[in-house]
Amino acid sequence: MFTILEKQIMSDVTKSIVVEAPRIARKARAGQFVIVLMHEKSERIPLTIADYDREAGTLTMIFQELGKSTMEMGTMEVGDSFNAIVGPLGHPTEIKNFGKVICVGGGVGIAPVYPIARALKEAGNHVVSIIGAKTKELLLWENKMRAVSDELIVTTDDGSCGRKGLVTVPLKEVLESRPGQISKIWAIGPAVMMKFIAATTKPFNVETIVSLNTIMVDGTGMCGGCRVLTEDGARFVCVDGPEFDAHKIDWNNLLSRISFYRSEEQAVALSWREAHKCGLDKAA
Repeated sequence: MFTILEKQIMSDVTKSIVVEAPRIARKARAGQFVIVLMHEKSERIPLTIADYDREAGTLTMIFQELGKSTMEMGTMEVGDSFNAIVGPLGHPTEIKNFGKVICVGGGVGIAPVYPIARALKEAGNHVVSIIGAKTKELLLWENKMRAVSDELIVTTDDGSCGRKGLVTVPLKEVLESRPGQISKIWAIGPAVMMKFIAATTKPFNVETIVSLNTIMVDGTGMCGGCRVLTEDGARFVCVDGPEFDAHKIDWNNLLSRISFYRSEEQAVALSWREAHKCGLDKAA
């Protein structure tokens, strides 16, 4: 159980793994997430489900090696097993025929937006997808997104693939060129990206849903670490989310909370990298 069946190195810092998890795969739906535990003493890591195969009984998860735990997870190979994977957690995305919708994915956020776009397309929606990354090397799943989209717009910060610039620019253009036609928008990516997407879409009065990835410990609403402030009061990402109305979130508070332990996280990551430098160089 929870054995890694496939592993793909997508960039210097991005990995994709396919894990055996038949019971979770049977219940998984777009928008949900899992919490993984590599071994008994490791950190609990929340990861949005990038894809699932009910018949094969597998989950696909994509992650970036940004901290000690994700760097350690990046050393796991095919045949290795997770101590535990809990899920599916969180409320799934509301899927129905809304009409014309937009799905925006930034960086590694392209992966979790993929099953949402796929489900919306299967429900009969006209799906406009906008995906972006810093560089071409960090752009994920362009072909997979194209296959589930009626229209696909690609951007990169440096112009190495698609249009040069941020995803907010073509998003605004689509909204301006189709007044009143877009029924709903989903956006997943770095918190600061989602903050500016919310600011971009609010003047057009189009409902915008974001999926939050906050500090999280237990995933059951008990620890309060994933608390987010909204116009409707405090909410917990693990049990009330992970999707929220982007126009109701206190973005400044959220950005402050997710960076609270940044210096400690960087110190631990540096210490672990130095201790495992030879092994990491060999794996690279």
